[in-house]
Amino acid sequence: MNRPRATNYPYGAGSCLARNARKCSTSMAQQIHHQSDERAPEDSTARASSIRWKILRRALLRRHTDNESQLGIDRISRRASSDGFKLIPFQVVEPGARNWDNPDSSSTTEMPHSVKDAVVCYKLPIDGSPKLFLKQRLENQEDLHDFEICNQYNIDNTGLVCLWPSEEVLSYYCLSNAEIFRSKRVIELGSGYGLAGLVIAAATEASEIVITDGNPQVVDYIQHNIQVNSGAFGSTKVNSMLLHWKQMQVSSTPDTFDIIIASDCTFFKEFHADLAWTVKLLLKEAGPSEALFFSPKRGDSLGKFLEEASKHDLKCSIVENYDATVWNRHQDLLAGDGSWSSYLMDHCYPLLVRIMK
Repeated sequence: MNRPRATNYPYGAGSCLARNARKCSTSMAQQIHHQSDERAPEDSTARASSIRWKILRRALLRRHTDNESQLGIDRISRRASSDGFKLIPFQVVEPGARNWDNPDSSSTTEMPHSVKDAVVCYKLPIDGSPKLFLKQRLENQEDLHDFEICNQYNIDNTGLVCLWPSEEVLSYYCLSNAEIFRSKRVIELGSGYGLAGLVIAAATEASEIVITDGNPQVVDYIQHNIQVNSGAFGSTKVNSMLLHWKQMQVSSTPDTFDIIIASDCTFFKEFHADLAWTVKLLLKEAGPSEALFFSPKRGDSLGKFLEEASKHDLKCSIVENYDATVWNRHQDLLAGDGSWSSYLMDHCYPLLVRIMK
């Protein structure tokens, strides 16, 4: 059997198909979906097509101005005043600043900024943890090239939009449970900008972390983020990979891992079989191994994925209250603390799904 068709890129790891499903941000994703949370997952194919046409329309109609570029810095999709669990403090680094003010980073060059991008500094909330600097796409910066990439790879560009709430929770969980990753080989599926993988690299003493996704544009962002933060990784080996779950169906025995992590990758039912098969192929046979998924229920989508995983002889369990801080924040949001007006448990609170062979 052949090895999986996973491509190493000189500049990073891309965005998985299932990131289309992340509906909990009131950022650009909600602007282009409007009432998408109320639609059934079965509409995903038509919805993805609609999204792409809206991307194209906006790209054709947009008129860039200096004011728009400046205002864009304040429109990072997971901004402090917007949605999110607010578990990891962050701030946008101003354009043109020299030296990233990061003692853990090997980079001393001027920060790269363009009209499309911003650099966000994440301060990991545990004593002794480093700052991480991620280059991210600003809101409403889609262009024709994004549209072409979506068509070429049959993907959406949702991984470019922002750091999604479930990824924030996954990152916080990894940071708070660093001991489970020590000396382990870890792979992240559908990583977006890769914060969780970078947290593992910087704060857990894992032996290796491979950060994967399915969009080659996000590949570039992640590899850039790996390079910029490399001084914080110690002896942990960090790589990026372009990985399409569909291609795993025809692959052979791949490299296997002790732990798989993923956030919000179970929404679209048409991807469930490919995702389950990918997990089965990537989990190590000898010795203990498991996948840790953080996924909201989203109607019956999560349940349908669990059914598909069972068909692949995977054993799954769900943990609702897996961290006291996350749970207390969830309770505050349910009580309507005002910081996340659209918060609904079914669509926004990620359950911990543990998956084993």
